[in-house]
Amino acid sequence: MQATMVQNNSPAVITEQSHVLIVDDQLSLLHSMQALLRINGYQVTLARSGGEAITKLQDADYQLVLLDLQMPGIDGLEVLEYIQQAELDLEVVVVSGETTFSSVKEAIHLGASDFVRKPYNPEELLTTVSQGLERYRQKRLLVSSEHTLTESERIHRFIVNNSPDFIYMLNTQGVFTYVNDMVEKLLGYKRDELLGKHFSSIIHAHNADEIHKFFSEQRAGERATQSAEVRLLVNQANDRVQSLDNYELVVELNAVGMYEEDQTGEKIFTGTLGSARDVTGRKRTQDRINHQAYHDLLTRLPNRALFNDRMSQAFAHARRTGENFALMFMDLDRFKLINDTLGHVMGDRVLQFVSERILDCLRAEDTLCRFGGDEFSLLLPNISTKESVASVAEKILKAVRQPFHVNNHELYLSMSLGVAMFPIDGETRETLLQSADIAMYQVKDNGKDGYCFYSDTMNCSSNFISVERDMYYALEKQQFQVFFQPKVNPENHMIVGMEALLRWQHPQRGLLYPDEFLAAAEESKLIVSIGEWALRSICQEIVRWQQQGLPKIKVSVNISPAQLEQDDFVERFIHTVHEFKLAADIFEIEISEQSLLRGPQNLAKKIHSLRDYGVSIAIDDFGRGASSLGYLQYIPVNTLKIDRSFVRDIDENTQQARIVDGIAMMAKGLNLNLVAEGVENLLQLDYVRNLGCHEVQGYLYGAAVSAQAAMAMMESRPSNGPHFILPH
Repeated sequence: MQATMVQNNSPAVITEQSHVLIVDDQLSLLHSMQALLRINGYQVTLARSGGEAITKLQDADYQLVLLDLQMPGIDGLEVLEYIQQAELDLEVVVVSGETTFSSVKEAIHLGASDFVRKPYNPEELLTTVSQGLERYRQKRLLVSSEHTLTESERIHRFIVNNSPDFIYMLNTQGVFTYVNDMVEKLLGYKRDELLGKHFSSIIHAHNADEIHKFFSEQRAGERATQSAEVRLLVNQANDRVQSLDNYELVVELNAVGMYEEDQTGEKIFTGTLGSARDVTGRKRTQDRINHQAYHDLLTRLPNRALFNDRMSQAFAHARRTGENFALMFMDLDRFKLINDTLGHVMGDRVLQFVSERILDCLRAEDTLCRFGGDEFSLLLPNISTKESVASVAEKILKAVRQPFHVNNHELYLSMSLGVAMFPIDGETRETLLQSADIAMYQVKDNGKDGYCFYSDTMNCSSNFISVERDMYYALEKQQFQVFFQPKVNPENHMIVGMEALLRWQHPQRGLLYPDEFLAAAEESKLIVSIGEWALRSICQEIVRWQQQGLPKIKVSVNISPAQLEQDDFVERFIHTVHEFKLAADIFEIEISEQSLLRGPQNLAKKIHSLRDYGVSIAIDDFGRGASSLGYLQYIPVNTLKIDRSFVRDIDENTQQARIVDGIAMMAKGLNLNLVAEGVENLLQLDYVRNLGCHEVQGYLYGAAVSAQAAMAMMESRPSNGPHFILPH
């Protein structure tokens, strides 16, 4: 590989003695980073795994480590823990992909000093490496100084042990009696400008009262101030600090009271000794990570998690003040044609340009979200009339109709917009989104390129009512059926479980799948009665299997949010299982990731109760939810089920494969069972098996079948041999 010298304008570092360890499981990335650093004068060693990195850290001294977090076996966080426990003297820079925001946050707490996102920019990487080695050099200088201090130099030992940036001493009146030279570099003051002045002259006014007791600390020992984050004012007359925002510096403060004994042996307070460390860079890194966790990486727009939060605020404000707001759902017309003919890179650029044009049509208080693919949602708070909303819709349509010039292509686009108004079109987030979505599809049906307000008379509403009426009849006439799909161990091809799936044998429309009636069942709350019927039917089938002497296997039961929201759901579930004298560990509850966005903390108590009873918990359709995965800290999960859309595209789209890789890595890190849905061919099977999937489902092993056929399938399978023979 041919490498080139990259111009690096960062602070000078003596690179002849700078030994860098690069840790990553991607060989191509290791070699490219090695070539870049070597040609810029660094000594480089490579490690392809966390275990190899720990071995090399034991055998040699390094000044800086470039560390990947997501690796099989021992991951980057475990390497950081080893470095911390071994008290190794080096700097760590995380080099991470875009799906590891929570891990990067934890890495910073474990001692990582900086963060570079993959794919890396060569200049950014060199600058970060140089800055890290400069920090290492400064620390070494402090450590070297410590060796020359005598026992009587207590003040200087305090400075070295706390790795300070700005060191000061105050007398009993709070006047500076000592400041080190670093005060000029950080705050722009020369030493003689502060000596003799009261410390309040550099305290930010917004937190002066709070800082007073910290900065002029009189306590000693464990009660003394430790790691208090405060804001200090910089010298506005100093040219070096003119570029700092708001003329302030965020620092981490450590301070302790100083005492001397008088002739009687009584301790007398003589002043305060303190150190303030610049944490501006760390704060910016944390802010950047938080921003990425709540924004779409392509368009920089809020993602669904942030949009849901803004929606919750809009609902709370509207109910408190009586004001209305509007929700708009937007979809680009014929966008798939751009991806299919010009490629996804061109499609991504178009989405970026479209989002910029829509933003130009909005107020500061409006929230535009990329909902997914080419879909956008728009929240318009404090807007009372349809005329005002219509004006915004027309501005957006006009802006999108203007030609786009992208990579020598002139493109003409249009959008379909559906509008729902609070409270007349919905009083919850789900119903309002559904109303806007129905209105948007009404525009699509009428020729696209326009907008439409939701109305109760739309066809979707009448169909909804018809389906709801038929479901009442179906419950009465027992038209619902429970089908079972085998869950198979991909190593020995033996059935290890069954997923129970609902079907509706409609007298006119034939066999219906859940996506044709589940939304209506959820909205009407009929899913509660249907779910109770389904659970009893499942229990009856399990009893039949046991009476036939079939081996015990786990059965997965899909539970909707509406069921979980019932106050007595857990009691009714347990009562039904007891009624059929079945063991709780036979059952696994499957909850869709999307449903957890309604409020995981509200569901957590019930799910904990089920888990304590012995029921396993699985997150279904994992990977589709636009959340920060924060619910995993509330929900006691046993299993993650990879959504079939990711498995389906494994052989066609490497980007989707990366998503599957990330989910598998997360499951391994959390010690969770991993299930892949929608496995349809041998390539997909080999891929998910190599990722460590414990179970798979899909047409490769068989679709869902009736209860009678499922029992016949299990009866015909040999007890020891494989249950399926796959083609080569």
